[in-house]
Amino acid sequence: MKTHESRGLFFLQMEVIMKKLVCCILTILTFSLPAHAHFGMIIPSDSMVMQGENKTVNLKVSFSHPFEMVGMDMAKPKAFFVVAQGTKGDLLNTLKPIKVMDRSAWEANYDIKKPGIYMFCTEPDPYWESAEDSFIIHYSKTVVGAFGEDEGWGKEAGLKTEIVPLSRPIGLYAGNVFQGIVKVDGKPVPYSTVEIEYYNEGKKVHAPTEYMVTQSVKADGNGVFTYSVPKAGWWGFAALNTADFKLRHEGKDKNVEIGAVIWVKFEEWKMRNEK
Repeated sequence: MKTHESRGLFFLQMEVIMKKLVCCILTILTFSLPAHAHFGMIIPSDSMVMQGENKTVNLKVSFSHPFEMVGMDMAKPKAFFVVAQGTKGDLLNTLKPIKVMDRSAWEANYDIKKPGIYMFCTEPDPYWESAEDSFIIHYSKTVVGAFGEDEGWGKEAGLKTEIVPLSRPIGLYAGNVFQGIVKVDGKPVPYSTVEIEYYNEGKKVHAPTEYMVTQSVKADGNGVFTYSVPKAGWWGFAALNTADFKLRHEGKDKNVEIGAVIWVKFEEWKMRNEK
């Protein structure tokens, strides 16, 4: 009888030890995993449409970790539109489902007919992020210039939160400084955190450490941030703030992270004889 009791006590103690060990391992893994930034994405096939080029711009709309090229499933956005020549055009019904980074995403084609600045914007459905115990809504935009006209590139698109560029967001070289104002409800937000990532297509760029995956800067007291881009390609800037509203999840009110995202293309500096 005592032998059976001793064995039972032994296995009970071992079970407790194993549970504690598993908890320790999970804790270590959790803290060792990198905290990647989320980015709403709108990537056009061309950011500068010139005479003699294809006037149809393809736009891919997704949600991802762009440097690590890890996608997330994106439900159909609540809104997708273009602001051009002072008017807003609804493009939601032009979206078609596709895969980006092997996850659910969307695309649309838009025919450029007139010279000018075209701001393409999206408002997604709220995304529940259990790791942060909050919802995420990234109001994203990108700017396309057509036929040499650039009037109005610094105007607002009317999003809940957005980055209003102080640097013209087209025709930039790698190495140029990019500046923008972070706004919520049309008002500058002092000292906002702005996360920055490179769209690492083909995973050609390697980050030496996890600190190098997502760059981070603070806006100043006027909501203005500055960043010098080191490499040509698409770069995303996401200004993060907490919304003035909450959303329900499993019967409880949860915070909402609202991100103002802008995607900007930077070009290589090339001499005349370079390809």
